[in-house]
Amino acid sequence: MRIYSFLTVLLWSSVFHVIHMVPSQKRTNKHSRNERITGLSENSGKTLHRSKRGWMWNQFFLLEEYTGPDTQYVGKLHTDQDNGDGNLKYILTGDGAGSLFIIDENTGDIHAAKKLDREEKSLYVLRAKAIDRKSGRQVEPESEFIIKIHDINDNEPKFTKDMYTASIPEMSGVGTSVIQVTATDADDANYGNSAKVVYSILQGQPYFSVDPETGIIKTALPDMSRENREEYQVVIQAKDMGGQMGGLSGTTIVNITLTDVNDNPPRFPQSTYQFSSPESAPPGTPLGRIKANDPDVGENAEIEYSISNGDGSDMFDIITDKDTQEGIITVKKYLDFENKMLYTLRVEATNTHPDPRFLQLGPFKDTTLVKISLEDIDEPPVFSRPWYLIEVDEDAKEGSIIGQVVAQDPDITKNAIKYSVDRHTDLERIFNIYSGNGSLFISKPLDREEMPWHNITVIATEINNPKQSSQIPVFIRILDINDHAPEFAKYYETFVCENAKAGQLIQTVSAVDKDEPPQGHKFFFELVPEFAVHPNFSIIDNKDNTAAIMTRRNGYSRSKMNTYLLPIIIFDNDYPIQSSTGTLTIRVCACDSWGNMQSCNAETLLLPAGLSTGALVAILLCIIILLVLVVLFTALKRQRKKEPLIISKDDVRDNIVTYNDEGGGEEDTQAFDIGTLRNPEAREESKIRRDVIPETIFQIRRTAPLWENIDVKDFIRRRLKENDSDPAAPPYDSLATYAYEGNDSIANSLSSLESLTTEGNQDYDYLSDWGPRFKKLADMYGGEDSD
Repeated sequence: MRIYSFLTVLLWSSVFHVIHMVPSQKRTNKHSRNERITGLSENSGKTLHRSKRGWMWNQFFLLEEYTGPDTQYVGKLHTDQDNGDGNLKYILTGDGAGSLFIIDENTGDIHAAKKLDREEKSLYVLRAKAIDRKSGRQVEPESEFIIKIHDINDNEPKFTKDMYTASIPEMSGVGTSVIQVTATDADDANYGNSAKVVYSILQGQPYFSVDPETGIIKTALPDMSRENREEYQVVIQAKDMGGQMGGLSGTTIVNITLTDVNDNPPRFPQSTYQFSSPESAPPGTPLGRIKANDPDVGENAEIEYSISNGDGSDMFDIITDKDTQEGIITVKKYLDFENKMLYTLRVEATNTHPDPRFLQLGPFKDTTLVKISLEDIDEPPVFSRPWYLIEVDEDAKEGSIIGQVVAQDPDITKNAIKYSVDRHTDLERIFNIYSGNGSLFISKPLDREEMPWHNITVIATEINNPKQSSQIPVFIRILDINDHAPEFAKYYETFVCENAKAGQLIQTVSAVDKDEPPQGHKFFFELVPEFAVHPNFSIIDNKDNTAAIMTRRNGYSRSKMNTYLLPIIIFDNDYPIQSSTGTLTIRVCACDSWGNMQSCNAETLLLPAGLSTGALVAILLCIIILLVLVVLFTALKRQRKKEPLIISKDDVRDNIVTYNDEGGGEEDTQAFDIGTLRNPEAREESKIRRDVIPETIFQIRRTAPLWENIDVKDFIRRRLKENDSDPAAPPYDSLATYAYEGNDSIANSLSSLESLTTEGNQDYDYLSDWGPRFKKLADMYGGEDSD
């Protein structure tokens, strides 16, 4: 609004000023123009007159974003003391003075030097004063004024986010709130419609709508299905100026996701499933997988599988794989092809988390049919029992049958079975089995006392397929037969005191039996019939498998009888009755007045644990005497003369030396030299006699040498004479055989020892004249072609 005012200032008659102002006109001075203040000066006491304040302006306004060619005129400062002669100078200070706002110091006109932005700063506070150029005196006091920036629509609405993300459950009703978007405008909301924002949807119809004032996005279509479409992108526009033409606008993107609800039941893609299984499959074996499809996700798609009915509900089971949401068919019990070859199951799939809001859509489950066929497998033989218990008396004869095991081939072919005993369980081969019918029999005698139980293993094998075999344990219990007689439980060392009284208990005996009768042991004790009435002792059966030995007279004497032997017969009560005789040895001992044994004849009761001093002295004396005897014997042995080994006159022995040397014939000149017999110097000089104990080495007496060639017969005679006259020679005849022929043989010597001395060939024809004994020699040496 432009307002024209007529102002009278001092000498001016009338001046028109054009300014931007608010509807009511104001003066900056607070008092009226005619107001006068009178007072006394402190110095002179003169009356002071307050001068009039002549500042004249209103509040200034300025449009933002001015784009004109010249500077934008703001307003004019003027005081009524300005005569227009240029003596006054206007000065401007404050916000933007000198940079944003400049003033003409002569006229007081104010201009904006730059383009201003209200969104950066909406008002500026400045101060103005007027001074006298000559004196520099301030003619008007400093006064403050305001320049306000008027807004224009230069800012578009902006959303708080560039992109929004929201979600809403599928199948939501129309008008369901999704998310609220917000846009702001930097323009002045108090000035016009520059900041009034209106929302609209540019993309996302007809699925969603937006409230134009609040920016709330809502669903616009009913029953939107996530399975059909899950993601939506909505574009929202915010426009200022109330949405009128020419307003500025901004947009944002809202991504909306439909979340899943359980609005779809599971459905099997097949009405029938086929599986097969070998009959040997153990329980827990998986056979196959089935799966029902559910378009939902997460826990809304979780399915639980179960067998609702069917003839195989007891033989098979189904479990749910939580990771894949599949049903796994497994074996529940052992299968038998021969019993049933085909099973039918009805399997049901059910949602575990149904939504009550959608139950009216129908049952959230589905069923399918599963058929399982069995495959025949060659199975090993099956025994009629899981184990066998056989009882046999220990006196059973060898070869007797004690029991039978039965096995058969479970297959349709019913192959023949042969039986055998696992010898690792019967190393001693006590039992054997007939391979054809499985009858067990005994191969060796049994002894319950040695081994009351035998645990063996029987093997059944198919004859046509030996790889198919099975084993069964057989427990054989050996039943007891009363074949052992009772006997004393231990060895009793019994004694009776010399001062014992008649009827005194000296020993309690008990018995044991290796047999185990069913009713338990019961033993009876009595003396043998020959000692039924024993003058010294009696026996009393205590009826508890023990017996008491009692004295029958007063006093016993060790000097008369130091040991009593009391034979006792022990009977058992089983059939056949077995009995044995045990002899109780009773020693007579010296006792004190309380009946404690002090000494007995038996050394085991007599000797104390240690030796007395007298015993040690006696032992030492014996050792000394033995040492003296050994020394004397050694000395006498050294003084004893040499004696021959054989002294008996009747001992005649032949000294025969066998050399077993075979002559080498006429060519052998080294075999034997008869000259040794003729030359006494060639014999050994120091030979020890073999018929004398070699305790001392004596010097062989040397005889006079025979220096001349003496006849052997004469030589032997001399040797015999020397031996006869030798006092050390044994007193028995020595027979020495030298096999000497003599010198006057008709055939001369047959030896080849001296054949080297013969010159020329010899004639052996005379050998044929000597008879049949020399025929062999005549054939060897006689004849022209003889070698």
